[in-house]
Parts: sequence; C-alpha cells; structure tokens
Amino acid sequence: MKQDIRHTEKFLKGLTTLTGLPYKKVQQYVKGNNPLNILEHPHIMELNEKQLEKIGLLNEFIASYNILKIYESNEKVTLNSSTLAGQYFLALLGGMKDKERFMVAFLDSGNNIIETKTMSEGSIGQTAVYPREILKYALACDCNAMILAHNHPGGSKNFSPEDRALTQRIVDIFHPLEIKVLDHIIVGSGSYTSMAEKGIVPYQSKGTANYDTIVLGAVPVEEKRNRFKHTHSR
Repeated sequence: MKQDIRHTEKFLKGLTTLTGLPYKKVQQYVKGNNPLNILEHPHIMELNEKQLEKIGLLNEFIASYNILKIYESNEKVTLNSSTLAGQYFLALLGGMKDKERFMVAFLDSGNNIIETKTMSEGSIGQTAVYPREILKYALACDCNAMILAHNHPGGSKNFSPEDRALTQRIVDIFHPLEIKVLDHIIVGSGSYTSMAEKGIVPYQSKGTANYDTIVLGAVPVEEKRNRFKHTHSR
C-alpha cells in the first residue's frame, strides 16, 4: 500500500512538471479517482488548450516508446499473426481515449511493415476514413498486404456494423489489385480484438470499388453503456 502511494506521488509530480497542471488540483482529483484517468480522459480535469496539448504529446511519447521497444530487438517488425498485430496496435492506440484514430500498416510480401500511417483522426464519437488516401499510400509503398486498426474511445472491443462494412469496402478496393487485407484490429480498454482471430475478415470483394468517404461513428451497445457509467460516476 505504501509503495502504491509512493508511486502515485511520483506519477503526479512528474505529470504536473511535464504538463503544467496545478499539483493541488491533481491531488484533489485523485482522492476519489484513478490517477491514470488524467492521461486517459484529460477532459475530466477541465484543462486549457495548452495543457490538453501537452497531455496529448505525453500520450504520443508513451506510444512511441512502446513501439521503439518493439523495434529494439528487431530490424524489421513482422506482423505475421493476429497476436503480433494486436500487440503492435495496442502499443500505438492504447493511450487514445478521447479521440478515435484509424491506422493502416502497409506490409511487404513477408508481412514486414513498410510503413504505418495514421489515415484519419476524429472526435470521441467518430472519424472519417478516406479510401483514396489509403489507395495512394498503398500504391506509393508498393505493398502486398495491409492491416487495418482503430480504437474505440469508450472501451468496447466489439466490431460495429460500420467496422465490418468499412473492412468489406477496403477489400472491395484492394482485392482486384491483389493486395490483401489481413486483419482489422480494434483497441479498447487496454486490450484488442482481431477480426482475423474471430474468422470474420472478408477475403473476397462483394462489389465494385467505392471510394466515397466512410464515417466510423456508430457506437456499439457495450460502449454506450461504458460511456454512460463513466459520465455518471464523476
């Protein structure tokens, strides 16, 4: 218990030094709340734009550190299983709790990452995905396959109908080009779900390529419930 208090104090001091948050305000908040909420849901602290920006940068730094640890032991990052893909995107998206981000890892013939791109970033409720942008990057890096990923800020790891429809739309575009969509990873609540692991990745195109903007915005029932609990537990 004493150790937990000591680590919490170190965390709070470091957080206030890096972000400029008032230490007394932070101390007051953690008396009845989990201190990690400050990083995961910074809006609960009623911060100004500069403080929010600094917390955003800190979360990006943590994600970058996690990815660098993966790169440290490998010259190339190979995503040849749903477990590796899940862990990779969990490191990148696990800290994103106040906005939805859609990412794509472009892979070579050995499933090594050529490049990972953030294709869109929206609000807590939705983000717009632009298929033409994905096509542009896929052709530019001459990839053989790709893995899609995005986070659910409310914590749900379930695939919404829109998530499934988006995956099929991307397959419709890339299957005729012989570029495989290997997986779609959902990150939420410190964990992930893999569409490939569940056996629901569409591997065949079902229609002609449609390049219209796709909006990911429907919230799964479980996520709505989580948001309701979070809002009414403050």
